[in-house]
Amino acid sequence: MTPSYLQGDLAPVPDETDAHDLSVDGVLPTELTGRYFRNGPNPLPGQNPGHWFAGHGMLHGVRLRDGRAEWYRNRWTRTTSFTDDAPFLTDSGERDLAAVTANTSVIRHSERILALVESGLPYEIGPELDTIGSCDFGGRLTTAMTAHPKEDPRTGELLFFGYGFAPPYLTYHRLSAGGELVESRQVEVPGPTMMHDFAITENHVVWLDLPVLFDMEVAMERRGLPYRWDDAYGARLGVMGRADGRVRWFDVDPCYVFHVGNAHEDASGRVVLDAIRYTPQSFRNVWERISGGTGGAPGPSASGNLRLGASLHRWTLDPESGLAKDERLDDRATEFPTVNPTRTGLPSRYLYTVAHNTIVKYDTDTGASDVRETGGATGEAVFVPAGNARAEDDGWLMSIVTAGGDSSLWVLDAGTLESVATVRLPRRVPAGFHGSWFADT
Repeated sequence: MTPSYLQGDLAPVPDETDAHDLSVDGVLPTELTGRYFRNGPNPLPGQNPGHWFAGHGMLHGVRLRDGRAEWYRNRWTRTTSFTDDAPFLTDSGERDLAAVTANTSVIRHSERILALVESGLPYEIGPELDTIGSCDFGGRLTTAMTAHPKEDPRTGELLFFGYGFAPPYLTYHRLSAGGELVESRQVEVPGPTMMHDFAITENHVVWLDLPVLFDMEVAMERRGLPYRWDDAYGARLGVMGRADGRVRWFDVDPCYVFHVGNAHEDASGRVVLDAIRYTPQSFRNVWERISGGTGGAPGPSASGNLRLGASLHRWTLDPESGLAKDERLDDRATEFPTVNPTRTGLPSRYLYTVAHNTIVKYDTDTGASDVRETGGATGEAVFVPAGNARAEDDGWLMSIVTAGGDSSLWVLDAGTLESVATVRLPRRVPAGFHGSWFADT
């Protein structure tokens, strides 16, 4: 039987293509002059990678300029795994950090575009989606790099981490605004946890030490993704001082977090973290389905099942009491939280997520939410701030929506969720992971 991650909204496309002068409904703001890139897994024809997360990375790009959609193109990232079938784990169990899929996210820092996956090195990408090669920042990066680095909007620094299956299990890194790796620091955790994301505040880093652990037996068999839930590991959040590296740990109820919305320090010095929380059972259900199994309740699409049982939560970490308060902010199943990037690590009022066939805007000050129906499988809503913004939600959301086998790039007003423009893409874009907007500089 064909596994769920090769069917429906997740089914890979078989080739690379280019199209020019794309059709646009509505009016694209001339300020949106740049490139929208979206990353995701896309196995080669006939390949079964054993897990949704394990397919070769493919980038989809749309070039906008002066109110026109000039081109669409898609390209596999030419990692050594893609070009040479290089194994990530050697026969002796050593990691080849360049033999990765580069399939999760795509960012730009210090004018360098990077395709990321958390298992190894980033790959540098050209503005036309050509692969330049793996990047270790002049030989200074000797660990993997998370697919979710955070750029500090105040300093321009890029903060990130790498995790592994052998000590050191977790290493913190900091790039200067100019792209130089200037700090690497080991952080003590008890085991090889799968830490997909983290958060920053003005003075802290927030770690997610949660009970999904590396499984060497599965890894050496090279089947699926080698991680499993471990009830014995426990669950905790860590607050690390960015200046001194000291970590204060807070025990929390067992859960898992793929994606963080934002974090900040409140007036009392507490750290407030908004993220999408999975219960132990909902994580097991989702993991089985995206591994090709049948666990969990059936959903309208395979991609919808990633969001099964995950909802928006807020943890308040109080250094005075040493306690973590956990509250659910919404009961709808949702994923892929985003915020205005100029508010990363700072107090922010608005947060955007994707639920089934919808984009949800939360007002975290009032608890209110607005919903935009899309009528199709909906990708992460990337926030693009307006150049002359007068409010936090002054800007646009960009998301790829697929319905009836056709895909479009949606541009919404981030304040009202009203449609601004829709770019019709020449082919179906498989449901994937994370994207970014790179304005012309």
